[in-house]
Amino acid sequence: MKKPEDCSNIEDIRQEIDAIDKEVIAALGRRFAYVKTAAKFKTSAKSVKAPDRFNSMLQERRAWAEEAGLNPDVIEKLYRDLVNYFIDEEMKHWQDRT
Repeated sequence: MKKPEDCSNIEDIRQEIDAIDKEVIAALGRRFAYVKTAAKFKTSAKSVKAPDRFNSMLQERRAWAEEAGLNPDVIEKLYRDLVNYFIDEEMKHWQDRT
């Protein structure tokens, strides 16, 4: 990977952004595999939704965003949407096994 300052044109920039996005999507796929597996350890619909864990996770991601120089509101929305989707999927897996 080139550093941003080593890119000599917009195509270099786009290639690097595409490579990063591919890594992000692959990481989300790995995260989703853990989410689906977590369903087998859950004992109720409430434990799947885990509202306390959800809220603490969002606060932690906000802090990580600030540390990285990113807008915590944007990162919270991204994770709120992503994790709500994952919770819905985990709920399907949990219901299938009960």
